[in-house]
Amino acid sequence: MFFPPPQFERKNEKIERERRAKEICMGCRVREDCLDYALRIREPHGIWGGLNENERKALLENVAS
Repeated sequence: MFFPPPQFERKNEKIERERRAKEICMGCRVREDCLDYALRIREPHGIWGGLNENERKALLENVAS
């Protein structure tokens, strides 16, 4: 659930999959470390530290400006 499936995924399926993954992240004690790692390596896929690709990209853009 932290990464998209190999087959086509409808928008509503993606939203629900990401919601479930983010819910797990919120209770994880290494969430901040996970997010820091994903930001540091510019991970382009999946849910890391409770954020998806677009959310991490926006966060990086805000930090750079």
